[in-house]
Amino acid sequence: MLNIVLIESALELIPREIWGHPAVLKNARKRGKKPGEMLLDTSLHYHAMKNLKFREKRGRPDIVHVSLLNALSSPLNIEGKLRIYIHTISDYVIFIHPETRIPRNYQRFVGLIEQLFIEGKVPPKGEKPLLYIKEMSLEDLLDILGLKLILLSETGSMASPDYIVENAIDGKYIIGIGGFPHGDFSKKVYDLAEDVYAIYNKPLDTWIVVSRIIEAAERHYKILGSHV
Repeated sequence: MLNIVLIESALELIPREIWGHPAVLKNARKRGKKPGEMLLDTSLHYHAMKNLKFREKRGRPDIVHVSLLNALSSPLNIEGKLRIYIHTISDYVIFIHPETRIPRNYQRFVGLIEQLFIEGKVPPKGEKPLLYIKEMSLEDLLDILGLKLILLSETGSMASPDYIVENAIDGKYIIGIGGFPHGDFSKKVYDLAEDVYAIYNKPLDTWIVVSRIIEAAERHYKILGSHV
C-alpha cells in the first residue's frame, strides 16, 4: 500500500479575524452564506488576506482539488493500493475513502469541503462517510497510522520517485508532499521527517509531484504495462 499525505495544505474556512472585511462580506452575500462557512480563497479574498499570518501558504483549495482528482482517478487507487490523507495548515486531517469521487467542477468541490468542515463528515448522516475530518496534528496522524514520514522538498537529497516509493512501501513510511503554493514546511514538520528527498531541484506543483509518485508506485506494483 502506498500512503501519501498532503501537508500543511492551503485548505481552511475563512478565519474569524477577516470575517468583516469588505471582500469577504461581498462574497458571503453573493453566495448567501456566513463568512465562517466559506473556504478561504486568495482569488476572492486576496486583499482581506494581506495581514494573515503565513498568508503566502494559505487560500488555495484548488491545489487539493487537482491533487485529489489525480490521485483518486489513478489506476493505483482503482487497484486498491493507495491511501491519501489531507493535513491542513490549521491542523485538521481529512480522511478519504478510496472510492470517493471528487467533483470535477471546482465550485462543487468547494461546496463539498465547506460542508465537510461544518458537518464533520460527508455525507453528514452516513454511517460510513466517504470523507471525514478531525482536528489533528500531523504527528497524531503518524501515530494513528503507525507510519514514519518521508518528506519531499526541493531542498532534500536527490532521488528518483522509484527509489522513494520502494523505501516507503518496504519501510512502512508515508510520503509527505506540500499542499501549499509558496514557502516551506514548518520546522515541526521537518522535525517529524525521517528522510527528506527531492525529485527535482526546483519547486514543482503539488499535483505534479503526486502524479510522479503514483506513477512510480504503479511501476512497483506492475499495474501498468505488466502484460506487454
